[in-house]
Amino acid sequence: MKILPNHKKEEMVGFRRKIHKNPELKYEEKETAKLVAEHLTKLGYSIESGIAETGIVALFDSGLPGKTVLIRADMDALPIWEETTHNYKSENPGKMHACGHDGHTSILLALSSELKSTPKEFVPKGRVLLCFQPAEEGGSGADRMIASGILLRYKVDAVFALHVWNHIDLGKVGVVNGTMMASVDEFKITIHGTSGHGAMPQHTVDPIVVGSHIVTALQTIVSRNVDPLEPCVVTVGSFHAGNAFNVIPETANLQGTVRTYSKSVYEEVPKRMEILVKQVASGFGAKIDWSYTRIDKPTINDPKMADIVRRAATQVLGENALTEENTRTMGGEDFSAFLMERPGCYFFIGSRNETKGFTHPHHSSFFDFDEDAMPIGLSVMKEVISIYLNEP
Repeated sequence: MKILPNHKKEEMVGFRRKIHKNPELKYEEKETAKLVAEHLTKLGYSIESGIAETGIVALFDSGLPGKTVLIRADMDALPIWEETTHNYKSENPGKMHACGHDGHTSILLALSSELKSTPKEFVPKGRVLLCFQPAEEGGSGADRMIASGILLRYKVDAVFALHVWNHIDLGKVGVVNGTMMASVDEFKITIHGTSGHGAMPQHTVDPIVVGSHIVTALQTIVSRNVDPLEPCVVTVGSFHAGNAFNVIPETANLQGTVRTYSKSVYEEVPKRMEILVKQVASGFGAKIDWSYTRIDKPTINDPKMADIVRRAATQVLGENALTEENTRTMGGEDFSAFLMERPGCYFFIGSRNETKGFTHPHHSSFFDFDEDAMPIGLSVMKEVISIYLNEP
């Protein structure tokens, strides 16, 4: 076992609890970015800030030629009222680090310290780009950082990121080849009918009836248009129409999400949906406004990079550390954008501990994770960097 000593955990816990007390939503991470910038500057890094509004990158260069690896941490919180009773509970009402991003940022801050104090231990050559990213939670912060040119500017060859994960026990590392998390898409449908008296429907085009048929028809996308062996979800999460019991309204509004795994399904499902929705509406004499927004792409790991994570986890935690159970999910992650541009791997660090009560799911108002996961995450990531930079 190669887990770092306790004083490293203490540093990360200090960072994490300070950030947890002051959660900031997407593109509002000014205080978090300030903390990051001050720490990096104190260590002697030259930083580039203001990327995608609040993002920061800092480069560690060994001075010897080699590859460049990017390590990312997300910084944003969620619009959730925290209901835990910890002394580091959120002090910003209605905002909470309910997904572990405070832990990810703290691990990367500790990694920045390790790079300066023991660089030869795990960076024999090449460069490490520390990437502190805003707006992972629905803000496409990764896309905006990529659009700023950091991958080209710093000549990045590979990308890695970790996520503490309360669905996996402490001491385990979850990693898979290929798709690990789904795409996240949002669709909005406005149905334009003809309003009228509820007692005389023959003079109307009822958008509620049309919408009901659309909701039902959309379920056939998964059951009849997608290969049963391909994961896919189409969910209508919102249906609003009308204000009176005896009036057929003019319009109805539907909103929902689509989750897909493979590139082919990712590309084909929205096309099929648009055709289906418009033809159902047309059959009833209604018209449609259709909007489909891409939020996150599928998170697809490169098998060679995933193997590096497996080797690193085994070296740190032993032969029984690896798991694929509770690792694949239909949730989304915007690190997928980095993985579309460069080979890399996204992996989970187990943070569930039933004995200590760390069992609440991510995005819960009671969420918290076992902070013993942070030194494990840091140790595994150091090994990942070492293995990647050492190999041709």
